[in-house]
Amino acid sequence: MDVARDTDNGEPKTDVLIVGYGPVGQLLSVLLAQRGRRVTVVERWPEPYRHPRAVGFDSEAARILASAGIGDSLEKFTEPARDHAWQNTKGETLIDHEVADRGHCTWPEALSAYQPALESALIEHGSTLPRLRVLRGYEAVGLADGGDRVTLTVVGPDDERTDLIASWVVGCDGANSLVRASVGTTVTDLDFSYDWLICDVRLHEHREFRPNNLEICDPARPRTAVSAGPGHRRYEFMRVPADDPAHFGTVESAWELLRLFDVTPDNGVLDRHAVYTFQARWAEHWRAGRLLLAGDSAHLMPPFAGQGMCSGFRDAANLAWKLDLVLSGHAAPALLDTYTSERRAHVRHAVEMSVGLGRVVCMADPAAAADRDAAMLAARKRNIGPSAARRSVVRPLVDGLLRRDGQGRPAPYAGQAAPQWRVGRAGGTGLFDDVVGTGFILLYGEDVVPALDARQLTFLDNIGARLVRVVPAETPAADLEPGDARDVEGRYLPYLSEMGALAVLVRPDFYVFGIAGDKAELPSLVDDLAEQLTPTATPS
Repeated sequence: MDVARDTDNGEPKTDVLIVGYGPVGQLLSVLLAQRGRRVTVVERWPEPYRHPRAVGFDSEAARILASAGIGDSLEKFTEPARDHAWQNTKGETLIDHEVADRGHCTWPEALSAYQPALESALIEHGSTLPRLRVLRGYEAVGLADGGDRVTLTVVGPDDERTDLIASWVVGCDGANSLVRASVGTTVTDLDFSYDWLICDVRLHEHREFRPNNLEICDPARPRTAVSAGPGHRRYEFMRVPADDPAHFGTVESAWELLRLFDVTPDNGVLDRHAVYTFQARWAEHWRAGRLLLAGDSAHLMPPFAGQGMCSGFRDAANLAWKLDLVLSGHAAPALLDTYTSERRAHVRHAVEMSVGLGRVVCMADPAAAADRDAAMLAARKRNIGPSAARRSVVRPLVDGLLRRDGQGRPAPYAGQAAPQWRVGRAGGTGLFDDVVGTGFILLYGEDVVPALDARQLTFLDNIGARLVRVVPAETPAADLEPGDARDVEGRYLPYLSEMGALAVLVRPDFYVFGIAGDKAELPSLVDDLAEQLTPTATPS
């Protein structure tokens, strides 16, 4: 490799260098390259990993993936999760949660997915982006933040050491992250550690599972059976004190345990088996200078809330547009400090919720488990469960880039996840993001443009904002203005009305920055965003 390729007259040719090309690195690289950023990815393994780790994601993650250009591919390797149930040793139902076919983003509330196919779709799409290059077989071994650039030292397939130079480096390099070590952050660990044997299976014949996704809270052997995407099943078994650790992770042990679910070598193929230690921790600082963290390098959580990969995707969605604005000079580097404050709060909630659910599932003391069962069955009879399963995993943003009230708290509706429904334009009807596009969205039900002056309109144009008036579905074509979108489901106009909003300003990661109740309030809404971004004179 020619080191000179990475500089141009002393300036880095690479805007963002990503260490690690798992699903989070893949997604982040695509989101940045789609914005025209020059992205280099360093991945130590020469070939993609061909086995699943995560087995699903939620509606918001599906929307993020669609924004990365693979929305049309999702149905090939996902299916609606349908349900999630917990049972005790006797087969009594402790929790029975029906998963909605439509979440707030119109995608199903939760989807089961085959991760290798998901990664293949991201990699294939990334290969079409001219500003994205992927260096496989290169291991990152050293980092130096020079203040105005970062130098990453890698060892290639020929064992030659090479220095790569970039404006920013993002560590998507997993639990043993080199970048996290360079950031020097402390890590909060909730001391939740259990060994589970993970078995990925393909059954010879189709079976209809009811429930489709099941946790069996058996103190003698806590276990799980869930969909892992079309044609794939995931079975998980907790190691208990009676197990021989040397035998627990063997293929013989896997088949012995799979018999609990009537899975045998006669009716299925064991694609993979591996012992994982579930952990729960997060980094306190996700940025130091020009170094940033995302995905497993920033956080780890047990799978019980189904938010591990989702959290990494939210990291990428939050970080991509902020890096783009900083690199373009339309925001100060300080904007990237909001990445930690926004994402860490979300992740902490997801980790703590996952641990709370996990402590219930992993209970191995028979007497304690009996008390748990009695309490959960009683709650179910009183119709006050299943609160744990239905409690929202993702909360509104409470810190970061948001409109605030006079006391410094998020203003009404600021920080909430913005919904997505179907709209129509001359070119056809579809999901809002597909028809209108993504980025900053100023959405309104009556013409508000005259309320904004030239400076404010220029600012919105500079950050790539889309100004979109939604009109009733029956609006005649002759009455449509350029940029109007028909509210074909009749949802957007009531959404604005319920908030008491003339307009809502949505961030590129689909969270509400703030609302304006009338035309007089709209200019200050736009000015507030401009002031918080703190534009700089030159790109960084």
